[in-house]
Amino acid sequence: MSRLRVAMVAGESSGDALGAALIEALRTRVPELEVIGVAGAKMRAAGCEAIADAHELAVMGLTEVLPHLPRLLRLRARLVREITARAPDVFVGIDYQQFNLSLARRLKRHGLTTVQYVSPQVWAWRRGRVRTIGRAFDLVLCLLPFEPAFYRENAVAAQFVGHPLADQIPMQPDRAAARAALGIDAAATVLALLPGSRVGEVERLAPAFLRTAALLAARHPGLALIAPMATPAARQAFERALASTPQAPAPRLLDGQARSALMAADVALVASGTATLEALLCRCPMVVAYRFATVTAMLVRALRLVRVPYFALPNWLAGEKLVPEFLQEDVLPEPMAETLAELLEDSARREYLLKRFEAIHASLRQQGAALAAEAVIQCVRQKAEGRGR
Repeated sequence: MSRLRVAMVAGESSGDALGAALIEALRTRVPELEVIGVAGAKMRAAGCEAIADAHELAVMGLTEVLPHLPRLLRLRARLVREITARAPDVFVGIDYQQFNLSLARRLKRHGLTTVQYVSPQVWAWRRGRVRTIGRAFDLVLCLLPFEPAFYRENAVAAQFVGHPLADQIPMQPDRAAARAALGIDAAATVLALLPGSRVGEVERLAPAFLRTAALLAARHPGLALIAPMATPAARQAFERALASTPQAPAPRLLDGQARSALMAADVALVASGTATLEALLCRCPMVVAYRFATVTAMLVRALRLVRVPYFALPNWLAGEKLVPEFLQEDVLPEPMAETLAELLEDSARREYLLKRFEAIHASLRQQGAALAAEAVIQCVRQKAEGRGR
């Protein structure tokens, strides 16, 4: 294949990074590559022509989306028009599943080949969506090794491609180098706070995270606090929480640099999501917490949309409750501080965690962007051959 036109839609910073890596992997295989779509800074730097910015899609939840719904519907309609007018060979939705699912259905009606990169967590909640996913996408690219089996049971084409983060982060992270780069004393005890990438997440979690840090600092005098912020908007939300939280310690705020912070930290308090996987890959023991908006939580429970033994990604990968979890009303400073203290003080537990983290890292290290690029190209070829018969 000498020429390929691709439309991509990524909805947040993690999807932007995946998209950029996929673009680079595709370009090494296809001399003439044209990419358009919804992109962040990394995808644009990799050569994607941005129709819209990825931050326009940075909303989530059953109720949080509602105020943004008219704007999102207008954006979807514009994307359908502009993408179909450019007639790409394939549409690749990157994460941000609900928006990409509805967009892919419409693009497929126009005859486009459609791929979803990052499986929706249908194995965790709303399992009935798998049929809709199968109708919308010709192929689902899975980052986690247990996902394709679930799709095969439901006659949906899926392939495990590994996780690009596992390829990007070395198997032996250099904590000393990370600390030196951030100007952190080699002997310091360090807590990293990662309260989420979206403003709503930060607003719901930051006050509890800060109070937890205060309690842990009282138990460990001299505790160094760092807080990498995913976006300027997330930083502003965190600063508001810091100003309104009495006796909150003042962590050192970093713009981005989550990976360096996690490599440098002895322990982390992390919002559930991709950052928990990054913590695992950086060999940073963690406590995972999450709060939905109140109405969303009520709907999830009333409709029994989630029926899982745990919610943190490291626990799914391990098949056991490897890292402590705190959800919704259980996101409380006292028990989270106590759990963080145990992770700092229990050397046997830390050693077990680090060994399990290493094994999981190895299982995900599959040269993911390269496998994803090959899968996209193969899907395009198969669809083209099918049309030619």
